[in-house]
Order: sequence, then structure tokens, then C-alpha cells
Amino acid sequence: MERKFRILLAKPGLDGHDRGVKVIAAALRDAGFEVIYTGLRQTPDQIVTAAIQEDVDAVGMSILSGAHMTLFPMVLKGLREKGADHILLFGGGIIAESEIAELKGMGVGEMFTPGASTQDIVDYLNHQLPNAKHDEKIL
Repeated sequence: MERKFRILLAKPGLDGHDRGVKVIAAALRDAGFEVIYTGLRQTPDQIVTAAIQEDVDAVGMSILSGAHMTLFPMVLKGLREKGADHILLFGGGIIAESEIAELKGMGVGEMFTPGASTQDIVDYLNHQLPNAKHDEKIL
């Protein structure tokens, strides 16, 4: 039996609105993912450290503060510097289409904006993660 995919959800920066990320966490758990939620006001370094320590397959960040063009690149850079660039970084928030394209160009995965359904996120992860390399299996 293959292990469940592990997803770390994070709310970086000063954004204190966490209702949406909690809904996403519940939806991912219901869909069979293991979910670790870091809580509010995490720094990029804390997110990278937690992702590596928890051996996650993906990191999802929810940013409503407008700091996405700073925070996503910082986390992406941290993952790369720590040799963890195999971890998928995706997220959501209020983000302009042009900025979504720029973030994707840097290597960030899908960005989910208001109106995206939890099923959209589940489907995305189910499509992306089986294509990732996994060495571990639960016996």
C-alpha cells in the first residue's frame, strides 16, 4: 500500500484570515491526504523548515495580504537552497492573472483564486502528486 500524500498548509506573513485554509485542510483530509497546518503568521523559513521536517509532498500557502509576490519566491528559494525542490509549492489568494503567470514562471504550481472549489484543489493534487517520485511505501 502506498503512503498517503502529505500536504503542509501555511498562512505566511501578517494575514490573520484563516477560515479558508481551514476549509481546504478539511477537504484535503476528507479526500485522503495527510494534512499539516502550520497556523497563522509563519515566516518563509518556518514554512521551509516544517516542510522538510514533516517530509511533505506539497506546500500550499494561502495569502490574502497582497504579499504573494514576495512570499512565494522566498519559500521557493528556501526549498531549492535546502535541496527540497521536489516539494510542490502551490497556493491561493487574491492574485492578478499576470502575477499568477509570473509565479508559475518561477516554478510555483497552480494558484487558486476566489471561486475555486475545494474539489479543484483535490483534483489538482491528485493529478500532480502521483507524477512525483516517491521512495517510501507503507507495508
